[in-house]
Amino acid sequence: MKERTAEQHAERMKKKQAAHDRIVASKTIEKGLLIVHTGKGKGKTTAALGMVLRAIGHGKKVGVVQFVKGAMTTGEKVVFDAFPDQIEFKPMGEGFTWDTQDRARDMATARSAWDEVKRMIADPSYEMVLADELNIVLRYDYLPLDEVLEVLAAKPAMTHVLVTGRNAPDALIEAADLVSEMTLIKHPFREQGVKAQAGIEF
Repeated sequence: MKERTAEQHAERMKKKQAAHDRIVASKTIEKGLLIVHTGKGKGKTTAALGMVLRAIGHGKKVGVVQFVKGAMTTGEKVVFDAFPDQIEFKPMGEGFTWDTQDRARDMATARSAWDEVKRMIADPSYEMVLADELNIVLRYDYLPLDEVLEVLAAKPAMTHVLVTGRNAPDALIEAADLVSEMTLIKHPFREQGVKAQAGIEF
């Protein structure tokens, strides 16, 4: 690669900045987004909770419903408890389906959690709602996909809704404004026998 002088570098960056500024200036729409985090890699919930923290930092009210998690205390709940006026954090799961081994109970739990998500989406005071691990619930047909899509399509125009979990349905991906797929490359749980650790997994 040819080495550039400081002046050449500055000129190149000046052109890049001008091009970037033109692109940014052309983006004028502001709307509530449907955001999906899926894939086999770690980080789907972690990234969504990062957005929740950002929203809190901007003074927004956020609702979080966890469909699978709930059987254990997590670090995020401790943090969110410090902002009771800005976040309603509801871990409503009872563990993975292989933990409960009771389909009827799992379906009832999923329905209760979904009712909370619908309530939050319908409440204009919430500017962001996170349906954590909803994709897992949809994969096992614990909720009708058509119903979920209908509610998401009818959400208030400025409300952001985040959905996480592996195996996002194609129809949900199609409906979403932003989709990120976390790809598994290495994981210490699988390759080194490292157990889930506080501050990393929960």
